[in-house]
Amino acid sequence: MAPNDSAETTGGTTGTVVGRRRAARYIVPVAVAGVAAATIGLVPALADSGDPELPKISAQELIEKIAASDQQQLSGTMKVTADLGLPSLGGLAGSFAPGGGKGGDGSADPQAKLLELASGTHTLRLAADGPGKQRLSILGDAAEYSLIHNEGEVWAYDSGSEEAYHAEADEAGTGDKEHKAPKGMPATPKELAGEALAAAGDTTSVTVDGTVQVAGRDAYKLLIKPEQSGSTIGSVTIAVDAENGVPLKFTLAPSSGGKAVIDAGFTKVDFGKPDASLFSFTPPKGAKVTEADELKAAGEKNGKADGAPGELAAPEGFQGLNVIGEGWTSVARIEVPGGAGLPARGAEGVPAEAQQFLDALGDKVTGSFGSGTVFETRLVNALMTDDGKVYVGAVTKDTLVRAADSAK
Repeated sequence: MAPNDSAETTGGTTGTVVGRRRAARYIVPVAVAGVAAATIGLVPALADSGDPELPKISAQELIEKIAASDQQQLSGTMKVTADLGLPSLGGLAGSFAPGGGKGGDGSADPQAKLLELASGTHTLRLAADGPGKQRLSILGDAAEYSLIHNEGEVWAYDSGSEEAYHAEADEAGTGDKEHKAPKGMPATPKELAGEALAAAGDTTSVTVDGTVQVAGRDAYKLLIKPEQSGSTIGSVTIAVDAENGVPLKFTLAPSSGGKAVIDAGFTKVDFGKPDASLFSFTPPKGAKVTEADELKAAGEKNGKADGAPGELAAPEGFQGLNVIGEGWTSVARIEVPGGAGLPARGAEGVPAEAQQFLDALGDKVTGSFGSGTVFETRLVNALMTDDGKVYVGAVTKDTLVRAADSAK
């Protein structure tokens, strides 16, 4: 690897950098998120082809390069893998996948269709021409799902089920027709990088970890590691284009080891102006078209939050959440309406088979808070106490128990 200067990023300097980051315009809006993301082992050596010799750069300079990047145009192919350690969604996921049939709400609503990105490996095609034009396509075996945003108008189309969805950008949950794409667009490496950098501070080590080639582009590797114990996140690595500062690949490794939890990166990328035809769409003859306001009306009828497509209403009596701790070991505490937890072992009316199933879902734990059950994935864990409180975070089981104890 080509040598590079490394630097610990302190809370003070990071604050300035994050401010600049927030001022930079991103290429494609956040999705998954959800991450969840955005929420993204991707062919482990994805498009890597050597360690190019590049000028030395410090971590601070590389973060500033990302923040200053104003690349407005690109097109390319990306592979995204999410491995949270969850059971396969099986047929449920298939109903939302491109060509998966007319399941769900009977539309190509992005907030339902993009659920499939929460697990497995996926190939995406991306194009962007400024903040007003983006296109994302999820490639299936025999079908394609496309989401197109063009100056405030949103179209989505599933070629397998021949279903289409149409909305103005504000109806799709953006609130801004001119400059924001539809809510639910999957995150690019740049946006995943932004989330990681926003968390950097005195709890975080940020260094330059050599160089790499991604999608034929020379890049620096920015390595972000928690300095706190108790997080399920081991490290975040971001490959940053050496020329224009655009993140090309994002990898989140768990502290428990093994393959990445999220790995998203370009296999091909072009920073020229995409063809204008990519952002135009007319529903094919015979396609079933669902308007956003139709889903909104159906959502209001069924009790969804504000009638928005794909969003569930907050339960009546929901008490919100409080955050315990800081940095990488932050834990959210949520009050469950009515204070109802999982049924206690031997509870009246709970069949033995049902109890066995509940026991298999998680691990029973005890502490000064009382008792409860911990549900674990490779990234996010949750503790539900028997008196109906939930503690959740990207932290270990022991950290969750300590958080619950401290809240008593």
